[in-house]
Amino acid sequence: MKKILYSFFIFLFLLPIVGFAQQQENYDYWQHQREMVARGQQAIFMCNGLFTSNRTLEQVFEQELAFLRNPIGTAAGGDYNVDWDLRAVEIGAAGEVPIMRAAFREGLGCVSMPPDQTLDDIDELPELTMLAVAGDADNIPWPDGDLIENSNIPSNINATALQRASDWAFDREAPEQDTLSLLVVYNGQIIHERYAPGIDLTTRTRTWSTVKSIASTLVGMLVDEGKMTLDAPLGIEWLPTVGSPESDPRNNITLRHALNMSSGLISPDNGGMEYATGSGLSYWAGASSVNGVRSRALIREPGTHWDYENYDNLLAVLAMKQVIGDDQSYAEFPRRALFDKIGMRNTLVGSDRFGDFILSSQAYINARDLGRFGLLYLNNGMWNDERIISENWIDFVRTPAPATVGRGGQYGGQFWLVPEGRTDVPMDAYTTNGNRGQYTVIVPSHNLVIVRRGLDYGNQGFNPWDLTREVLKAIE
Repeated sequence: MKKILYSFFIFLFLLPIVGFAQQQENYDYWQHQREMVARGQQAIFMCNGLFTSNRTLEQVFEQELAFLRNPIGTAAGGDYNVDWDLRAVEIGAAGEVPIMRAAFREGLGCVSMPPDQTLDDIDELPELTMLAVAGDADNIPWPDGDLIENSNIPSNINATALQRASDWAFDREAPEQDTLSLLVVYNGQIIHERYAPGIDLTTRTRTWSTVKSIASTLVGMLVDEGKMTLDAPLGIEWLPTVGSPESDPRNNITLRHALNMSSGLISPDNGGMEYATGSGLSYWAGASSVNGVRSRALIREPGTHWDYENYDNLLAVLAMKQVIGDDQSYAEFPRRALFDKIGMRNTLVGSDRFGDFILSSQAYINARDLGRFGLLYLNNGMWNDERIISENWIDFVRTPAPATVGRGGQYGGQFWLVPEGRTDVPMDAYTTNGNRGQYTVIVPSHNLVIVRRGLDYGNQGFNPWDLTREVLKAIE
């Protein structure tokens, strides 16, 4: 009897809990913010598509905007405005969701504007005016320029197999895998170059996260100079400001942790929030990338957990800015230290409206410039007898992040590595990796660089290691 009464009282006690447990959060409290970000995305895609890539409205709507679920309007018109004189784009009509804008700025590409700015505020946005690299690229031999002096394929290259690999890349069963260009460089020589209709060797498209590898290279130069240290704290002034900042546990995060995507900080871009909060607000909605970087809470011991996060990259970029010092030197650093030295004349690295580089995603580059970047690594950091990046740094970016070892081993220092257990491609290969299919694969054992550019969308799935396998079939 006592057991029956005890069970009855437990049942009564649990009744209200069971009732509460039936409640679920189904309402999307971020709905309007998602719509704002979506408009901001379209503004950036259209602005850069038109004024950085020099594509037509029809091409922009057909390919650039295929990534968006519900773009506003069509190439024939809609609730958007293209200001051809200002080189700016406005998306949406006034209402609960604000009009979002982006404007082209010299030397940077298009910059996102916040909801409380209009096209009248364009002159307040940053720009980068620097003299062009000396010489005409069309008359300078590859790889410093674009003149191809030797178009003969080496005798150990099977031309038929190479063409099959190219067709494998372009003739995809999945329409969402939209290859724009393929560049194959063997022993420093371009042995295959192919572009989709409407694309040529001058066309710059968004690199997405491929630019993370360029950011790592720029940071590595400062490490080589002794101005930054892999295992020293980043020296970030964290937000929110507190009374005893010296006791903030985030002070233990090092440059290595950030570049290994192992900072231990919470990831606001995960859990379905990438296009509502986090780095997306600086990418698409005019927010400060630096404030976002400094505002994350520590939830794990640094170095113990791998979590791919844009803000980890931007932590390293902020530390780089602090070391460089003044704003102008920082703005010119990518070109002076790297791009101009290796002939990357078609590269634009974007910033937020505060002038902070978004080196986690925002760069517009053509295929040949990425080929040059890959060659720099294939040549162990040397270019025209000048050391650009040290072999020690190359070893670092190719070494699996400790938190990935035994769990894929697929990530190093802002480069992606051949996953553990894969045996059909050389284990010394490594690659950049960007959304929509941006890859620069470096295979040292075969003196090979492969660049694939895409405008993939939906269920993307293009695999750079499969492409590497196919290209390697052509090397006898």
